[in-house]
Amino acid sequence: MIVTVTLNAALHVAYTLLAPPSGGTIPPRPPLLMGGLPAPPYPPGPPVPVSRPGYRAGGRGVTVARVLRAFGHDVVAAGLAGGASGELIIQDLAKSGVPTAFTLIRGESRRFFRFTSPDSGEPALRFSEPAPYITTEELGRFAADYRRLLAGAAAVVLCGSLPDSLPADTYGSLVTYAAEAGVPVILDAGGEELKHAVGHGPDLVVAESSATGPETGALDAAELGTALIRLGAAAAAVAVGGQVHAVTADGKWTARLEAADEDGADPYYPTARGALVAGLVPGQLLGWSWPDRLRHALALAAGGAGSWTREPGGPEDREAGEEGGERDRIDLAAYERLLDTVLVDPPARGHLKELLIDHSECAKVGTRLINSPPNLGPRQFPDPKLEWSDREQMAN
Repeated sequence: MIVTVTLNAALHVAYTLLAPPSGGTIPPRPPLLMGGLPAPPYPPGPPVPVSRPGYRAGGRGVTVARVLRAFGHDVVAAGLAGGASGELIIQDLAKSGVPTAFTLIRGESRRFFRFTSPDSGEPALRFSEPAPYITTEELGRFAADYRRLLAGAAAVVLCGSLPDSLPADTYGSLVTYAAEAGVPVILDAGGEELKHAVGHGPDLVVAESSATGPETGALDAAELGTALIRLGAAAAAVAVGGQVHAVTADGKWTARLEAADEDGADPYYPTARGALVAGLVPGQLLGWSWPDRLRHALALAAGGAGSWTREPGGPEDREAGEEGGERDRIDLAAYERLLDTVLVDPPARGHLKELLIDHSECAKVGTRLINSPPNLGPRQFPDPKLEWSDREQMAN
């Protein structure tokens, strides 16, 4: 079982602006200030009708759980959730088939609001709430729940920001608890949270460089990865733009998309962070080579996992819900296409193997991964809890 932890989970609430019942038109959008807020005063007039809301659980740890679940992994989403928003977060994950073990809090989980015009050319208007206040008693209850989950965990993935009321060293304590239980930790954090946690020795740190340029960004990301190893991480993967730089004690690798594909994917466009983290988890647990890990993770993060990983509650989610479509759909065609465009430097050296991937009810596909250990084929996973859900079928 893989446990994902989201201490600052969010509920994405999406509305679509509707034309007034009288057949009139939607009032013109007011000019926007920086940050997407309307410039005061808002034009007077009758209320603008909107659709019924669409709800979607959010937070990077939640996205990681969804992607892992779509790939057939045994996963549990844990963290903090409270109020009506927290109940909707848990219900939404249940619809996706993701088991949950959230610790309930008194405060209301934060919400993100998205208002979209029927005109696809209009930018969406977004609002966000602050995180709830977490009491010492609630944090203590979560710590007890977390340590119980560790007893059956194959790995823990700690993701995202912390509510302002939590100590900056919260992730550091969670890393220590997992290390004491012998459970590997993947940490996806930044800022003060990362600064306080890296010294506790996480097995893999996923971070993001603030640099944006393809040339200077590569250097900054490599330096950040090296610094994380020096401070205590066993391995680091640093994303900058559309590139990922991996650093371990044994070497360094850089993965990037070869060029824009036929759908217009930009090789320097920022990756979907949640999908990137989810893509790195299997390789970390199964001992894939770093070139293989990066190819798989970047193919997912660049679009192979679907646009819902980049924008929970966005148009793709709404359309799937309204039309009865499949939730959390992995775009296998895009994944395979992008997998062939991921370049890793230095290039991998070794043999080819077939990795059969089951995406729930989707068809199985074979993807070529290079330089993975020969004894880690799909029929010989070291931990049976992490095998694909139809291992017996694939073995025949």
